[in-house]
Amino acid sequence: MIEAIRAVIIRELESFIREIELFPNDQLLWETIPGVSNSGGNLGVHVAGNLQHFVGAVLGNTGYIRNRDAEFAQRSGTRAEVIAELVRARQVVSSVLSRIPDETLSRTYPELKANQQLSTGLMFAHLATHLAFHLGQVGYLRRALTGDSTTTGAVSSASLATLAGT
Repeated sequence: MIEAIRAVIIRELESFIREIELFPNDQLLWETIPGVSNSGGNLGVHVAGNLQHFVGAVLGNTGYIRNRDAEFAQRSGTRAEVIAELVRARQVVSSVLSRIPDETLSRTYPELKANQQLSTGLMFAHLATHLAFHLGQVGYLRRALTGDSTTTGAVSSASLATLAGT
């Protein structure tokens, strides 16, 4: 089951990277539309920080120090910088989850989430859906800002089979 979770999270991160690459320039990555408070850049650094903390630091003891407020306060940067953070998150997820046995899913996740004790399996389900939620947001925002309806194939079932090695 851990392998399935790893495959889904990596698929979503790779789709997120493709979304960021489709922004036509660095400036537009940090713009929003009325009623939307987070830019594509903010969403990218946020999901990267989230996974590097909850998978990397908490479960993988990577030493990553998260600054969640900075993820949302940032107002500029390059597509390459955001992509680099997403690539780091992908590497952390791949490395850490490849070392965790399936039995870990039924154990208590070692850190409270919203002051709640969760199983590690439920935490992973939350992390995957949180990532997918923000992936949808960045795709919609990019399309609204650019008028470009190009798809990244974000929820490709074929990519899951490839990532899971089946």
